[in-house]
Amino acid sequence: MILSMSLRLASLVLAFAFSLGCGGATTDADEPQTARDKQYAEAKKNGELDDQKPVKKGAWQFKGDRKDCRYLFNSKCFKNEKAACAAAGCSGPACLTAGAGPATVSCKK
Repeated sequence: MILSMSLRLASLVLAFAFSLGCGGATTDADEPQTARDKQYAEAKKNGELDDQKPVKKGAWQFKGDRKDCRYLFNSKCFKNEKAACAAAGCSGPACLTAGAGPATVSCKK
């Protein structure tokens, strides 16, 4: 009696373990595996991504010389404010600078 009860219990445990092992969820190779990948795929599908390549951390991201980058207009560095304002197409009081290291140049509207 004890032997037949233990065999039933063993077969029940094996059947349960087998059903757990076979019932795993299947995922497609194209399906995102993380939340970040899913958000990226949705943004790409909706056209919300920029076409720009991401800038590597610590990489020089502006055009021009690193030592002379005091003013910035359209991602180009300038040594002095006069040259940056001329590149922006404005001069005198119409030229605005904001921020520091490098300061961003724009024109008053």
